[in-house]
Amino acid sequence: MKIRIAAIALLCIALMACGGENQTGQPETDTTGTAQSIQQTGTASATTTGESGGTLSSMTNEDKEFVTKAGMAGLAEVAHANLALQKAASADVKTFAQRMVTDHSKANAELAQLATTKGLALPTELAGEHQQTHEHLSGLSGAEFDKMYMTHMVTDHEKAVADFDKASTSSTDADLKAWAGKTLPTLQDHLRQAKEVAGKV
Repeated sequence: MKIRIAAIALLCIALMACGGENQTGQPETDTTGTAQSIQQTGTASATTTGESGGTLSSMTNEDKEFVTKAGMAGLAEVAHANLALQKAASADVKTFAQRMVTDHSKANAELAQLATTKGLALPTELAGEHQQTHEHLSGLSGAEFDKMYMTHMVTDHEKAVADFDKASTSSTDADLKAWAGKTLPTLQDHLRQAKEVAGKV
């Protein structure tokens, strides 16, 4: 009887010892794995948040709005101009349209790079009034297209010049302010040329 009790006691001790090893060993592996996972994830998140989140917080809502608005307008200028290269009847209109593609593609690329450093995403598709304008122009051709396209170019560049002029003086983000100031003279020249061509068609 004593031998049986002793054997049972030894068996219990052995089972407890095994259970203890499992409990001690298992969490160690899990904890290490979790720690590594958290460390890797945490580091990545912290870096991402530090770069984009920190910069985003330093930009005012007005600056963010300007970036989005300029991105959409630039996208529209290139889209409308490509349409003009296909549909325009006037050589002057086509020449103007080609300049729009060249200049605005360059400005769009610069803005995209700037937006990336600030953690902002630019529009990738036309929307709102720009989409409506594009659809309207798509249904026109020849002289009718030329007149309507150039009318839009004058109006669009008047708005752009006003927006960029304001951003070049009042933007609180130094990089955005510098880009707006550098791009403004080109837009002013676009407006001047748009008025000249519009007067011919």
